[in-house]
Parts: sequence; structure tokens; C-alpha cells
Amino acid sequence: MPCGPTEVITLLRRDPDAILIASDDIGVVGTVIVGWDGWRCHVYRLVVEPRCRRQGIASRLVDEAKRRARALGAGKIEALIALENTPAIEFWERQDLVRDDDTGRWMIRL
Repeated sequence: MPCGPTEVITLLRRDPDAILIASDDIGVVGTVIVGWDGWRCHVYRLVVEPRCRRQGIASRLVDEAKRRARALGAGKIEALIALENTPAIEFWERQDLVRDDDTGRWMIRL
């Protein structure tokens, strides 16, 4: 399902802290959504502007997502990663997420 401005506005009205943003003097360079369901957090749509990749921005966004999850009282963070997306899998493994073979989700216990 595509996500557009309407969905983003709905999310921000419900949880204004769910979208984490990295910026520089030019503007937004990265974002991640940290959803909270009451006992775990899910991370969605981690993206970094192509010109800014390989500078640690994604890792810093994930660190902030972990901080938010802990502050909310989450016991774990989960992410869905396409199995054919090897670079994404390698990135998330560097962030200490591991695949739960029972669910197919990638997760880290906090």
C-alpha cells in the first residue's frame, strides 16, 4: 500500500514523535518511522538521501529509534526486511538485529 502525505499527517496526529528525522544545512537527509504498539516498536521506511549515504546517518537514526523504544518501555524492536535485500540485511545485522526464524522478522531485544 503506498504511503503519501495523508498517511503521514494521520501518523503525526496520532504519534508526533514516531518519525525521526536527520537533517543538515541543506534539509532532510534521512528518516525512519518508529511505531509503538504498546509492548514493542517496529521500525519502518529507514531511508537516507543517496548523496549522504555511508556517513553513519542510518546508524544514528537506528540508535535514536532504540532510545525511543527504551523510553516507551518496549521490550524489543522489530523490522521487516526483504530476504533478497542483502545490503539491508547486512546493515540491520550490524545494528544487532537478528532474524527470528519463527516469525521471519528481524528483531533486537532491548
